[in-house]
Amino acid sequence: MSEQAMGQALREALWVSTQVMGPPLVAILVIGLVVSLVQALTQIQEATLAFLPKLVVGGALMLLLGPFTLAAMTGWTRTLFDRMVALGGAP
Repeated sequence: MSEQAMGQALREALWVSTQVMGPPLVAILVIGLVVSLVQALTQIQEATLAFLPKLVVGGALMLLLGPFTLAAMTGWTRTLFDRMVALGGAP
């Protein structure tokens, strides 16, 4: 496999991973900052108060974005297999 093909495959892999996990990670970051601000303002230092909202939001977003995630991963996998065949992976 040429260096250009490997570089392109790596760029696509990074882009797909950013598309798939970017929105949940950003949402969890925002929730974490909001909860930390509330904890600092109210001086409530409860560990579950920081953990549970992030868990709920992350789980809900993963459920909502499931079809998009599946489509992105399936499309990327098909592209990789097509590229392998084009490079001579099948007779």
